Amino acid sequence: MSKPTALVQGTLDLLILKILALEPAHGWAIANRIRQMSSDVLQVGQSALYPALHKLEQNGWVRAEWATSDNNRRAKYYSLTNAGRKALAEESAGWERLAAAITTIVRAV
Repeated sequence: MSKPTALVQGTLDLLILKILALEPAHGWAIANRIRQMSSDVLQVGQSALYPALHKLEQNGWVRAEWATSDNNRRAKYYSLTNAGRKALAEESAGWERLAAAITTIVRAV
């Protein structure tokens, strides 16, 4: 069985976009939200999260700005752009097709 932290390639981008569609957040909050929403099944480390955020920012799907966090520390907050919302819709549709195809195969006798 695969480790809980092993994600299908490209899935992390989709998860980050979905979290940011809910509200802007800093890196730790994004990782924590993914962990919470997956009931501790998915745990995203900094070594995967920050390169993914940087790539999403380069793609124009998220924007980043420095602000003060709830615990009065400077943190980079990420938010979804209009292009990011479009990408989220496309990535979600692709994921739904992939998940349905995999489910069909897994459930076959």
